[in-house]
Amino acid sequence: MGPMRHVNDPAVIDRLMETPGTWAIVGLTRNEWRAAYSVALTVRDAMGNRIIPVNLRAESVHGETGYARLADIPAELGPIDVVDCFVNSQRVGDIVDQAIAVGAKAVWLQLGVIDEAAAERALAAGLDVVMDRCPERELWRQKRKLA
Repeated sequence: MGPMRHVNDPAVIDRLMETPGTWAIVGLTRNEWRAAYSVALTVRDAMGNRIIPVNLRAESVHGETGYARLADIPAELGPIDVVDCFVNSQRVGDIVDQAIAVGAKAVWLQLGVIDEAAAERALAAGLDVVMDRCPERELWRQKRKLA
């Protein structure tokens, strides 16, 4: 019997979308061809969050200081409300474990990023979990609902 299939809770998605906070965006680099580059701007400018780029080279992106690992983010920038994961499914379990370790409140796995066991670990640790979704699309969906 494998892990249960994670089912996203629309109320959790709405709350994360509507509550401004600090989003650590893992896999956000200066590469403007990758989805993270534009989605990060949406998360910051359209949704009103603080963003913290996390990437292996600790590059700063969109004028925001970058860090190599979640654990490198200074405590005074915390707590981290959402860890938004732009890494492939094979690597995301490690990031989810790091998010749990640093006391993040939620993990958001981007479209196509799926790890059922990692989702279960995060839920068991008390984190909110969104998997295989994109905040940019959710914002668009919410705007249509309001129209």
